[in-house]
Amino acid sequence: MRRLAFAAVGVAVSLTLSGPAFTATADPTPSPAAPRASSAASVDKIVKITPTRSAIFVNSPAMNRVIQVQVLHPAGSGARPSLYLLDGVSAGAESDFRESTWTQKTDVVQFFADKKVNVVLPVGGTASYYTDWHLPDPTLGVNKWETFLADELPPIIDAQFSGNGTNAVAGVSMGAMGAANLVTRHPHLFRGLAAYSGCLDNTQPSSRDSVRGTVAFKGGNPANMWGPDFDPAWAAHDPTVNAEALRGKQIYISTGNGLPGPYEMATGGDLASTIAVGGPLEAAANLCTQTFQQRLNALAIPATFVYRNSGTHSWPYWQDELRTSWPVLRGALGI
Repeated sequence: MRRLAFAAVGVAVSLTLSGPAFTATADPTPSPAAPRASSAASVDKIVKITPTRSAIFVNSPAMNRVIQVQVLHPAGSGARPSLYLLDGVSAGAESDFRESTWTQKTDVVQFFADKKVNVVLPVGGTASYYTDWHLPDPTLGVNKWETFLADELPPIIDAQFSGNGTNAVAGVSMGAMGAANLVTRHPHLFRGLAAYSGCLDNTQPSSRDSVRGTVAFKGGNPANMWGPDFDPAWAAHDPTVNAEALRGKQIYISTGNGLPGPYEMATGGDLASTIAVGGPLEAAANLCTQTFQQRLNALAIPATFVYRNSGTHSWPYWQDELRTSWPVLRGALGI
């Protein structure tokens, strides 16, 4: 059953790749090579978009370029925690990397307007899994996102936006895996995790094929990320293998089942295309989520798991899930 589900994902990716709208999209001005620098990251500039939304441009030595991060921050003074919110595979490409897909496709700006928390939204990272790649990629450039998000960025967020050092991370689809890896690899930094419609398992060959398909979908070479199957980087970036690091964290994991739900019925758009692509992707995420739940149960690590009885791999459901998961994230952040 699991193998069939991931075969369906391959079909969905192939359908998407063969469509006339597909282009291999990279972050703006990727560097062809970025040797790791020893200097600390620094602020290039801060642009105030609204009184409670700012774009901060950070010089990243790890990636040898300036990275835009948008921050939703409460009005007034006082220390507050920070929620890092990671994108799906496009990672802002829909706006030509002017902003996160979260702020384009959901109501996060309005939802967090009255909450005493910094919401940190990286812009860019297409098909990167928000991880440190072994090698630069000819299409996707240099990806050292783990170093950026776990080492370079947090001190800057705390200094510029009154962060109190308490953090949680949430992500959708590709970003769900990225978020889970950040927590399992940096458990000292994050107190909570929310993962929506992600596959938090690199143990099975079918799961690894899904990861490779996601990278290839945007024109990248998957071998440049974690290498071939026998490379230990795959296990090192497997939240299922490394789940013990989640002990004591506040955890929320959710998925649909791939069947059409209320949002598909309400769109009036190309329902067949939405189901053909988003349905198999969500069905595969559902199976991965079951595997991950079995792993946490075996370790006796408490977590909230939500299985929706319908829904494809699409943003309206993730907007709902962010709201539903907020009590768990709020508890992790100490709000």
